[in-house]
Amino acid sequence: MGMNRHVMGVDLGSTTAKAVILDEHGRIVAREVVQMGAVSGDAMMDAKRRALADAGLTEAQIANTVATGYGRRMIDGASKSYTEITCHARGAAHMVPGVRLVIDIGGQDSKVIAVTSDGLVETFAMNDRCAGGTGKFLETLARSLEVPLEDMGAMALQAQAELAISSICATFAETEVISLLAEGSSKPDVAAAVHGSVARRTLGLVSRVGLRKPIAMTGGVARNAAAVRAIAKELGTEITVPPDPQIAGALGAALFALDALRVADQESEQAEEDRLSAVAIPGSDAPKCRPGGAGDDPSATIAPRATGPLARFIGRSGPSRREERKK
Repeated sequence: MGMNRHVMGVDLGSTTAKAVILDEHGRIVAREVVQMGAVSGDAMMDAKRRALADAGLTEAQIANTVATGYGRRMIDGASKSYTEITCHARGAAHMVPGVRLVIDIGGQDSKVIAVTSDGLVETFAMNDRCAGGTGKFLETLARSLEVPLEDMGAMALQAQAELAISSICATFAETEVISLLAEGSSKPDVAAAVHGSVARRTLGLVSRVGLRKPIAMTGGVARNAAAVRAIAKELGTEITVPPDPQIAGALGAALFALDALRVADQESEQAEEDRLSAVAIPGSDAPKCRPGGAGDDPSATIAPRATGPLARFIGRSGPSRREERKK
């Protein structure tokens, strides 16, 4: 591949748009995450523009783009799209080599993916019909606690008492939060209980897939230390959180784009080799002069004997045998 061959992976999720650009060696040269209120094509375009600017590239220098996420069919300019399950597995396996279980919790869904040693999807379980155990669940209950969502994790880590929120539904859980606060429970204790509810919901998904190790966690909620700790405690094992856990899906899409580009390059090279091998080299098939002929010059060649109409023409144009005898 040439000097300026790059690929892009784009992930249009429910609350964020992500873009990742790789060079021809698979190195990340730019990454971008844009927050949005809902699935937005404008946010995706913004993420792409920012990533291109960070990489110092133009869109014309992107040789291939692959899309994933909820809004993948809304993305223009992508040569192909893959499900978020497939791309999250590929991206997580790239970021955490050897991972066998991926827990991804985003804004509107949560999923647990078992992956093979090659980073391919073996099986998965997904919660996409209820906000329970997702980023939306945490956002709703953060409002009930009257704390910014980005501060709720740190608050939960300060908990002193162990409380429980039994409701999976965000609406019912919100009622429990209000009741606990009214009873005098501290905000840190209630915040920890909220994260414990997310962990139990995640445990249910893991039980459907089967516990495997090592485990990696991706998605926006992976940036919440309290959520990671609560899930690890519930599972009884360590969880690895890669740098930039939100870009796993976009990274997986970019890796698929790079795969396709490499295959196309190999096919092009093979076609060129086949074309060149089919071209005959002038004089290469002509018989060589035998010793004693043409001054014993090894580079000399003997013209092939003419046949057909050409032979008759040559016969007429030269002296006949009878004329030779008369001489």
